[in-house]
Amino acid sequence: MGPRDVLNKLKWGGEDELQSSRVTILHRGAPNDERVIEGSDILGLGRGFMRVASPEGEVEIPYHRILQIEARGEILWRKT
Repeated sequence: MGPRDVLNKLKWGGEDELQSSRVTILHRGAPNDERVIEGSDILGLGRGFMRVASPEGEVEIPYHRILQIEARGEILWRKT
C-alpha cells in the first residue's frame, strides 16, 4: 500500500481522519529537508499528487515526496 492509498483510506474511511493526520514530505531547503503538512491543509488527492494550501497559495506535492504519514498518534506509512 502506497501513500496515496493510505491518504484515501483516511479521507474515505468514515470519520475523515485525513483532517487530523500529519504528512511529512521531502522539502529541499527546509530544516533536515523535511516539512510537516497538517491534514487540514490537504485540499484534495489527485492521481499523482496531493493539493495543499500553503502561504504561497495552493501547491501540488507529488506522492513520491511523502516520507511519512501519521494519524491517531501512530505512523501509518513510512518510505523505506
